Amino acid sequence: MLDLPPRHFSWRVRGNPLYWSMVERDTLEGAHDLLLVTSMVDLATLRGLVPALSRLHTVVYFHENQFEYPQTKQQYSLLDIQISSIYTALSADRLLFNSRYNRDSFMSGCAALLNKFPDRVPPGVVSVLQARAAVLPVPISIDNFSVAAPQWPGAENQSSGTPLRLLWVGRFEHDKGGDGLLRLLHCLERTGLDFELAMTGQQFRHSPQVFSEIESSFSRRIVQFGYVESAGEYRALLRAAHIVLSTASHEFQGLAVMEAVASGCLPAVPDRLGYRDFYPANFRYASHPDNLEREAESAAARIQQLALDLQAGTARVPDMSAFGSSHLAPQYALEFQSPNRAP
Repeated sequence: MLDLPPRHFSWRVRGNPLYWSMVERDTLEGAHDLLLVTSMVDLATLRGLVPALSRLHTVVYFHENQFEYPQTKQQYSLLDIQISSIYTALSADRLLFNSRYNRDSFMSGCAALLNKFPDRVPPGVVSVLQARAAVLPVPISIDNFSVAAPQWPGAENQSSGTPLRLLWVGRFEHDKGGDGLLRLLHCLERTGLDFELAMTGQQFRHSPQVFSEIESSFSRRIVQFGYVESAGEYRALLRAAHIVLSTASHEFQGLAVMEAVASGCLPAVPDRLGYRDFYPANFRYASHPDNLEREAESAAARIQQLALDLQAGTARVPDMSAFGSSHLAPQYALEFQSPNRAP
């Protein structure tokens, strides 16, 4: 497997074929049966620079697409990378997406971009891509999460009652909805709900200031803030939580939420993005991305209802078995099998 450090995104996407074709040429020209790349690879350029790769059955996996990425004001234009992703898709034999939302937004994004071309746009590009596409989620190791012993920070010191345990999983970045989370927490405070909050995820040097504001404003509620280094402790935390919460504005599958649900958490997620593909409507709160206060009120109401369901013993966690490794492995094997080779 070839990879590159996860930094300098725009340079990395455009520079990977240059680096690999010169530094890893012997590896790329070796005896292989399959070429599997992510959508971050400039496949068209790589196959042009290393012609031997053109003989291989080639699959591109889209864990996300650049047509639906929410941009900050300081961010570079994604136009070049968007066009490159179309060339990458056209260079592959098979396109796999982790959700219908990912596939459909990629196809509509391609169509919209091609419609902006002034002239000389070949017909049927999107139809060609659709014929090569399939939806196949990233599998999760359900057993790793379902067998952990529950452990919630500070639970041993609670003398009476158990506060509602909320879990927020995500990187501390702008696309994970820190502003929405802050408003939601204020809404929950006004309801009088007794709750605790564990926030897990990577923190970065330039994480939005809103996360520091959440930490200081809700310190009495927060039992965990930041990345959990120990895999065992992280799984124990998931097993102990009651509700896993998302406020994301960018999510194509949401592996962290999915793992939490597989651990026994009830999901409370916005009615948008990839969440519609994976969770029933009674776990989704109304999406109002242009009115964060209204969305926060909707999320708070959903959490209150789930809390009542838990108290009444009527809450039922969505079944995640269809996304387990054992269930999805045979489907991946079929996709990786070249049609030119005998099974």
